[in-house]
Amino acid sequence: MTSLVLEIQKATEVTAGLPSEDAFKQWIEAALPQNHDPVELVIRLVDEAESRQLNRDYRGKDNPTNVLSFPFEAPAEVPVSLLGDLVICVQIVAREATEQGKSPAAHWAHMVVHGVLHLLGYDHITDAEAQIMEERERIVLHDLHFPDPYEDKD
Repeated sequence: MTSLVLEIQKATEVTAGLPSEDAFKQWIEAALPQNHDPVELVIRLVDEAESRQLNRDYRGKDNPTNVLSFPFEAPAEVPVSLLGDLVICVQIVAREATEQGKSPAAHWAHMVVHGVLHLLGYDHITDAEAQIMEERERIVLHDLHFPDPYEDKD
């Protein structure tokens, strides 16, 4: 197993239905490459107002979103294990799970895996990038015994 230090910040009014710290750790570790160096990561669980503000300030999109990834890039001469921060909007994830007919755990796992892959440098701006990233998500989620998150997309 990868050495992982996880900080979970609960900046949300919602407390019911949140994944456990162990679940978050399992999903993060599954998304990391094997034999990865020790990793520190922050997950901040937020409400729609904070998600909207961060999405507007950092991405120029004036609406809340499911997950935002903020990779940490230290200067080369500064050895740190901080991978970055994930900001996950609790209400959006719950709503999307219902709308997409997914179990809450499956959608939470997908959002965490998706966010961690962004922190690792994956992206989906181009179709080619999206194909690579989505395939990696499918593999990780399959290994975690969750269904293909894109099965209705194809």
